[in-house]
Amino acid sequence: MKVPYIPEDAPFSADQKSWLAGFLAGLHSRLLVLEGHGQQAGASAGAGTAAKVHILYGSQTGNAEGLAQSAAAVARSQGLAPVVQALGEVDLEVFATMRHVLIVTSTYGEGEMPDNAQLFWDAISASTAPRLEQMHFAVLAIGDTGYDGFCQAGKVIDMRLEQLGAKRLAERVDCDVEYEEAASAWIASAMPRLASSAGSSGSAPADIAAAPPAKPAIPGSSRKNPFSAALVANRRLSGEASAKDIRHFEFDLEGSGLHYEAGDALGVIPVNDPELVGLLLARLNVAYDTPVPGHDQSLGDLLTHQFEISEPSRKLVDFIGGHTANEELRHILQHDDKDTLAAWLWGKDVLDLLLLDPARPIGVQELVAQLRPLQHRAYSISSSQKAYPRHVHLTVAAVRYQSGGRARGGVCSTYLADRVGRGEKPAIFISPNKSFRVPQNGDAPLIMVGPGTGIAPFRAFLQERAATGAKGRNWLLFGDQHRVHDYIYEDELAQWHQGGHLSRLDLAFSRDQAEKIYVQTRMREHGAELYAWLQEGGHFYVCGDATRMAKDVDEALHQLIAEHGGTSEEKAADYVNQLKKEKRYLRDVY
Repeated sequence: MKVPYIPEDAPFSADQKSWLAGFLAGLHSRLLVLEGHGQQAGASAGAGTAAKVHILYGSQTGNAEGLAQSAAAVARSQGLAPVVQALGEVDLEVFATMRHVLIVTSTYGEGEMPDNAQLFWDAISASTAPRLEQMHFAVLAIGDTGYDGFCQAGKVIDMRLEQLGAKRLAERVDCDVEYEEAASAWIASAMPRLASSAGSSGSAPADIAAAPPAKPAIPGSSRKNPFSAALVANRRLSGEASAKDIRHFEFDLEGSGLHYEAGDALGVIPVNDPELVGLLLARLNVAYDTPVPGHDQSLGDLLTHQFEISEPSRKLVDFIGGHTANEELRHILQHDDKDTLAAWLWGKDVLDLLLLDPARPIGVQELVAQLRPLQHRAYSISSSQKAYPRHVHLTVAAVRYQSGGRARGGVCSTYLADRVGRGEKPAIFISPNKSFRVPQNGDAPLIMVGPGTGIAPFRAFLQERAATGAKGRNWLLFGDQHRVHDYIYEDELAQWHQGGHLSRLDLAFSRDQAEKIYVQTRMREHGAELYAWLQEGGHFYVCGDATRMAKDVDEALHQLIAEHGGTSEEKAADYVNQLKKEKRYLRDVY
């Protein structure tokens, strides 16, 4: 008997689909019992006994955590007792005693573990990791095919558990950015197997089985169900002579019913640059309203609203490379040199690839088949709803550069900065990030490292702490290139500092002197005090560039703890790991 499946085009919200997936999976399991296929499972479970299943997640921005909670709802519909935890919160000795485990993990950056899964991975990948012959497991991975390390975190965890002797109950599924449908189907399929293995009868408690479907999700609560919010402010923060164009945006949430927390992100669904769309249509030698078989929108509409055209997919690169006369691209692909390919692709869009062979005809369907869906962009919210009940704020750098004789721009940042007028309503949604929150203890000291637009969530944190009357000290380390051009929110920060709400404010403007000064420079200069704040229960936060800044800040943190704690590098690493376990070292990096 096939597991019930909810069609992709079914007219339900994500929450409703999650509930229905669990409900149908529960019915499926009960039918198996009635047909005699599930008698062993039913007999092995005592009446009314809820078998325990551990649902563990590794999440950088909250997507995997949301799937874990959805899986828990399905587990309850199967008569199971789910225990949901972040991977980083799981002690290895306790993990070794678990019998039925479902792991949901995203992949961060180029194949790296999410922050809240790194310690777990370090533990199970060590030679001292325990054997897991008694464990039954399944892994759900989510990622982005735009990166070389697609779903790498899920892949290596899945492989390592098998190496340690655990038994795989369901084959791993690797989900792309459009993960909802595939993930829901996998959960609905895998959960009955976990229930059977755990000895559950597949019968949910009466109060769960009789629960009504979830209320329809309000617009703005998910990527699939966005809210059209009026843009009420678009203000340039950086000076006219700055090398950057940093903007402050405000959206009106009045009447939406949307709620966000300091630390959350706002997803914005962009519209592609009409000039680039026009150039692509000209290269194809077709009109905007050209129909595309299999789609109910014209080619022009698809290129404008549905497909990524500023960032070529690897599928398109391979397709072009297989037909092009361009020797450089052919050579790179033949040698599978990922770093060289990334450097070659920098600044190039879909049109650039099509112009490698300008005379080669390419069909409309042929091109569309190689394109990735247009994705939302997520920005750290820079306001607290306690301070701005009706509005949500963003702090965004509008990406602009020249390449190949054309002006280029960030897909979403220039859409907001240049093409959304005041009062117009772009599609947005709240993207919760429960792993990046202000401490519940208002007396805890806060150390916030946020250069450039990395200041965004910390502006929200400071507003939040002021609104709630938190008494804990606040320390911000902020910087950019030039103080006169790049000191964004200067008046606000000065007011907070002068009033005592911002206990310490250390600035690092890298190009105002011969020797470059960065936020990690200031950390080292004030290492003794920073260490003292940590010793007093301080929380350490980082937001901004993951490639360089966050790594340099992490290195500086290890070094100052070793120096001012009078300990070894190994002990300093243990100290930092303990901060992570206690959720006192949190990062929002990209």
